[in-house]
Amino acid sequence: MKIAMIIAKNNFRDEEYLHPKEIFIESGFEVYTFSSSKGIAKGMLGATIEVDKTIEDIKVQDYDVIIFVGGFGATEYFDKKLAHNIAQEAVKQNKVLAAICIAPMILAKAGVLKGKKATVFSSEAENIKSFGVNYTAKDVEVDGKIVTAAGPFAAKLFAEKIKDLLLKK
Repeated sequence: MKIAMIIAKNNFRDEEYLHPKEIFIESGFEVYTFSSSKGIAKGMLGATIEVDKTIEDIKVQDYDVIIFVGGFGATEYFDKKLAHNIAQEAVKQNKVLAAICIAPMILAKAGVLKGKKATVFSSEAENIKSFGVNYTAKDVEVDGKIVTAAGPFAAKLFAEKIKDLLLKK
């Protein structure tokens, strides 16, 4: 199974990328890292990650899961039409779609969380509600094939919920 993890070029949240990736690789999944440009992406806590491809290269049909990683840098995708299209396409193709920390705002702005249960980092709680989202304030929320998580403290549980959805296929 193939997982596309989308990180910000700068200031993604390290453990929201590293912990899930480790769990996915241990589970035998293939993980590909995407960002707004190739080269090295830098985490908020100092991690440096080699980006496999740019988000322009994502073909949703080629992946079982699309994940938007949080951290302050995720705001780079909040109003990016391409990111919204990726989220919408994932839902249309019945893929697992996931976002952690502030990244669920990308999904909300794409319109794919309207009427769904979701969580987000507390700083965005009021904002996400304005998009018709049923905000639950849980660490991790699963609604159908959409998984959202509230922050780095939930990164491992977030990955486990995604893994559970994949293994139920």
